[in-house]
Amino acid sequence: MQFMRFGALATESGYRFRLWSTRAREAAVVIYNDQGQEQQVHAMDAQGAGIFEADITGITPGARYKFRLDGSDLPDPYARYLPDGVHGPAELFASQYRWQTADWRAPAPDALVIYELHVGTFTPEGSYAAARQKLPCLRELGVNAIELLPLSSFPGTRGWGYDGVAHFTPYAGYGTPDELRAFVDAAHAHGLAVILDVVYNHWGPDGNYLAAYSPEYFTDAHHTPWGNAPNFDQARSEFMRAYVLENARYWLEEFRFDGLRLDATHTIQDDSPVHILKEIAQMAAQLPGDRFLIAEDERNWPGIVREYGLNGVWADDFHHQVHVLLTDEQDGYYADYPLDIGSLARVIERGWLYEGQFAPHLGKARGEPAGDLPAAALVYCLQNHDQVGNRAFGERLNQLVDLESYLAASALLLFLPYTPLLFMGQEWAASTPFQYFTDHNPELGALVTAGRRREFEHFAAFADPAAAARIPDPQADTTFRNSVLRWEERDQASHARVLALYQRLLALRREDPVLRHGDRRQMAAGLIGNEALWIHRWHDGEHRLLLFNPGERAVETTMLLPLQKSWNLLLSTHPADDLPDKFAGRLPARASLMLTATDQK
Repeated sequence: MQFMRFGALATESGYRFRLWSTRAREAAVVIYNDQGQEQQVHAMDAQGAGIFEADITGITPGARYKFRLDGSDLPDPYARYLPDGVHGPAELFASQYRWQTADWRAPAPDALVIYELHVGTFTPEGSYAAARQKLPCLRELGVNAIELLPLSSFPGTRGWGYDGVAHFTPYAGYGTPDELRAFVDAAHAHGLAVILDVVYNHWGPDGNYLAAYSPEYFTDAHHTPWGNAPNFDQARSEFMRAYVLENARYWLEEFRFDGLRLDATHTIQDDSPVHILKEIAQMAAQLPGDRFLIAEDERNWPGIVREYGLNGVWADDFHHQVHVLLTDEQDGYYADYPLDIGSLARVIERGWLYEGQFAPHLGKARGEPAGDLPAAALVYCLQNHDQVGNRAFGERLNQLVDLESYLAASALLLFLPYTPLLFMGQEWAASTPFQYFTDHNPELGALVTAGRRREFEHFAAFADPAAAARIPDPQADTTFRNSVLRWEERDQASHARVLALYQRLLALRREDPVLRHGDRRQMAAGLIGNEALWIHRWHDGEHRLLLFNPGERAVETTMLLPLQKSWNLLLSTHPADDLPDKFAGRLPARASLMLTATDQK
């Protein structure tokens, strides 16, 4: 890992310690014993330009250290392992892991089916080791990629991971760095790629020591929703740029992640000639094998793929439009999505809804056409950690709508050629919510609790202070515990029915001669009256048709389908077992039907 310019770097005889500080006049390395007591102090030599360095011989992995700047002891922001948390000393960690999947090849980018999970709530144990035991279930489900919520070290004993501050240190509460390597290796052995969510748009408010070393890591020239922005384009920006580039490469090389999901890229401010996102893409392209870079970006801006070279982007308009149609909710950002199934048809055909139109909730125009982006570049979902967890009570879609509507929407998602993303537990309609939970220090925690309640003041349901007080406290341990998946549910009848449908849909995505090809040019969508939707996909003389009816009454479709063909029933989400194999034209309420036909030769 010679590209790592700072931190603790192994040498033949010990370790070289390097840091950059524009504040410090003197610097030293402080070595601690197993009891956390100061054992040695080694002065660091000033190299100029704020760089300090010390070569220490005889020091071995397992030793713990901090840096001392002008008498103040600080954790290393380049630490590889922080077993005592983000405020404690770093441990010199030398991996002993021996990889077992040297011949691993990731799935093709246009074949990804992504499963998003949070390590801490995926299992009752909340560890890499426990998550590894569930990998056969994911393989049996039929997904081929896992997306882990952020793992960079954050303060406290629980959290989503988006308050990370030590980006080279996997969170110790989930296990050691080598246990993370073992998880990735085991996933590869099961045919599952692993993508890591990384956060380069801000650092968390507690435990961020970068600015204590050099304020120039951040800049007040740009502001984000979380405060001053990481400095990618002002004076001395080369140090933050190097930190982020090296960190992205670190995850991809050291832990063999197959890709990165880049959080809130619309908030990353960079006016330099080469945007930091483009530079990350250029770096990843030089590594062996396929690497997936996927942005979360609310702008509906195709340039994230076209200009910066990322592989894909979350396309939330699909989620929002389906959610509005199924729930009738139009609070907050849902106000930009009409109660109109024609808008869903437009999303499906165009990739997203907003292509430059005025968005009322934003109060400005939003988006550009996505017509030339391949289907694989647009990530669609019915649920993800944000859309579930940012609700006041963390309800899943299956807790907001009836089961039949949920199944019908699930079939719609997995029929489309776009890259689907499932959220953990979605495949069996998990009963557990996913709520917003934290474990900050008491002072910061009180601010987070109050801020969480203010966040929903503009929602009609929480205008009453008494109603707002019922919103779960992020700091409460019960809020975290409520969010842990209950795997035993999968054996219960209603949950097993959902799981069986997901397995069948994902098998069709892999094996069906039409659905396994993801070409947007071989897809069309249209309306059945003003109540239902058809989506037609075709390839090499084979035709598949999905009929989606979210309404409360059945509709007759025979004269409204795109092709006058003899359609056979391939799959139905409707619970009745008396639907004819030869489709007769009746589309039940709250159902999706998948039909098949072949050209006469």
